[in-house]
Formats: sequence, C-alpha cells, structure tokens
Amino acid sequence: MDRRNFLKISGSLVVGGVILSVVGRGMWNMFKRPDKLFYDSKRAKGTELLKEDADFVSPYRRVYGFLAPDEICAMEVEGGSIYIATPNNIYVYGLSGELQTNFSTPSDVRDMAVHDGHVYALFPTRIEVYDRQGDMTQAWDACSEDSDYCSLAVCGEGVFVTDAANKHICQYRLDGTMARFIESPQGFIVPSYCFGITYMDGIIYCSNPGRHRVESYSTEGEYLAAFGKSGAQAGAFSGCCNPAILTPSNNGELLTSEKGIPRISCYSTDGAFRSVLLDSKALGRGHAAYDVRVMKDKLIVTGGDKVSVYQYDKRLSQQTECGRCEVDCPLKIES
Repeated sequence: MDRRNFLKISGSLVVGGVILSVVGRGMWNMFKRPDKLFYDSKRAKGTELLKEDADFVSPYRRVYGFLAPDEICAMEVEGGSIYIATPNNIYVYGLSGELQTNFSTPSDVRDMAVHDGHVYALFPTRIEVYDRQGDMTQAWDACSEDSDYCSLAVCGEGVFVTDAANKHICQYRLDGTMARFIESPQGFIVPSYCFGITYMDGIIYCSNPGRHRVESYSTEGEYLAAFGKSGAQAGAFSGCCNPAILTPSNNGELLTSEKGIPRISCYSTDGAFRSVLLDSKALGRGHAAYDVRVMKDKLIVTGGDKVSVYQYDKRLSQQTECGRCEVDCPLKIES
C-alpha cells in the first residue's frame, strides 16, 4: 500500500507505547500539530521533550494580534497584507487585523505562497492558483499519484514543491508544466510533514529534516551547500525532524522554526548561527512549529487560530545574542 492511500484510511499508530486511532485529517495533524494527538494525553515513556532554557530572554515582544475564524493551515505576507488559509477559506487581512477580502477553497490546504498578484494554494496532490478576488486562474495535479505535497515556494523561475512521499522537490514552470525533480545528494529523510522550502535571492532553501539540516539549490536544481547539526542547544536542530519551516528575513538572513520545543532562530545563508529570536515561552508554548514571516520591521507569527505580531524590544535585547549581533537588521527598529 502506498503512503498516500495509507493516510486516507484509519489505522492504529503505536508510538512510545501509546496507541492512537487516526483517520483522515488526524494523520496530518499528528505530524503538523503533534500537541493535538500526543501531548494532550498522558505522556508515555520515550516521548519526553527537551527542556526549555529557563534563562532565555526573547529580544522580541508581542505587541498585538487577532484571531482567524478557524485553525490556520498556512500563512503568507505580501505588501501590507497577511494571507491566512483555513479549512475551505483564504482570508486577506491588513496588518492590524482588518479583513480586506476572503474567498473559498477546497479543504486540506497544506501551504500557500503569493507571487505576482496570485495566490498559490498547495494541496496534498494538487496546486491551485487564484487571483486576489478568489477566481481560479490555473490548477494542476501532482506529478505522481503517490505524491504527498507539504510545502511550496514560488518565484519567477517556477513553483518548487516538497513531496514527503517521494522525498524530493518537484519543480514546475509557472504554467504548471513539469520542469524537473530535485534530489538531495545524500537523500532527503522525511520522518514527518516538516519539509519546509523557501526562496531568496535566486536560491532555493529546503529543510532535510531527518538529517537536521538546511540545503540550498539553484533554480536549475543544482545542489549548492548545506548547514545544520543535531542537538538541543541554540544553533542546532533537535528531535526527529527539524527545522520545520524556513523563511527569509528582509536583509538576507534565513529564519527557521522548529517543533517539539518551538523556537524561531536566525542564521546567515551560509549557516552561521545568529541567535534565537522567539522561544517557546514567547510564542505561547505547545509542541507544534509556529509559522513565521517578516513584514518590514515586524515578525508575523501564526499558531492554532492566532495571528501574533512581534516587535523588537531594545531593552530586552540587551540581554540577548540578537541584541549583540552586529548585522544591520531592519527588524531592529523599535516601535
């Protein structure tokens, strides 16, 4: 039985001695939102998480936020707008949370990107493209019936999609025709649905979660470099599969988001660790990775049904590596 068909049916999953019946969307939640299926019940032997750093101080503070109508499946920012995908809908908000527009979509959105005035919605075996009014302008099916898509990045050179089932990156042209498969030279290890991808300055960055590293590729599919190591300390990636989410900053740095003990960190594109920006306490705890985007001098973070806006705090930053970092960062503009 292929993996995609397995995910469609109910079954018993044994993890650390805990047996869970999982059906439909529950299997997706098991990987994407582990707190919903694992940590609300009595924790079994072997599932203990790494402890948080009780002395850590975040250089960013939450300044405001708002609630989405339902659980947030994906998030993107473009211009001054925040795009939120929930089951069956995409909402477009202003920075202060005012609703600008919304339109309906099929359920099971896995990820979303905005490029050249169009919204690209990723589903397990399909990509759909909408204009801002919600009219579908394009759609195409996955390149394989066994595909199980996780994340996507869109740029002028095409649409790049991570496939958890086939463990590679699928590159499409903007018209939806297939361009190539991109394979990791050491192989992608994808124990769960934490197969993040992003685009910045002509380069594709992708997580290789089972190997605890970030890999970079040209838009022609050429492998360029990798960084990352396994560990609980700041500057390393812990658990079975991290980092979960990647996104660029507005000055050429790379932000990573981890699950397990959630945290958002900053790296240079060659892998030099800068600092942890938000830890589990600042984010609101839980065990799922928080999605993050940069909008001018603010961090936009989503988790559950919450959208939170974080701002650099100069007073708090004096106690942190971020505050001591000499990189000229537009995020360090205090409100």
